[in-house]
Amino acid sequence: MQVYVRDNDVNAAIRVLKKKMQREGTFREMKRRRAYEKPSERRVRERAESVRRYRKAMRKRLEREGYRSRRLTEAAASRVSKNDARGRGRNRQESADA
Repeated sequence: MQVYVRDNDVNAAIRVLKKKMQREGTFREMKRRRAYEKPSERRVRERAESVRRYRKAMRKRLEREGYRSRRLTEAAASRVSKNDARGRGRNRQESADA
């Protein structure tokens, strides 16, 4: 990994280096290797990482297809209407005054 120091600005170079290391997962790897990880813990962690990657891929795929965003807005709209019907939310004070 390489970071160039421009105009003797070491602080900016360190920020860039930290950002690169964060993206590549170097910090996570260093933290994970501080202590011994049992094989069973390793399997559990790897399985969880796999599930996380799969869910992220599915979320991206659904977003590209336009399914996810429409569904979220409908869910948010129904949640707001339910709160209004129950007397919660912004209109709560107004209904108490009436």
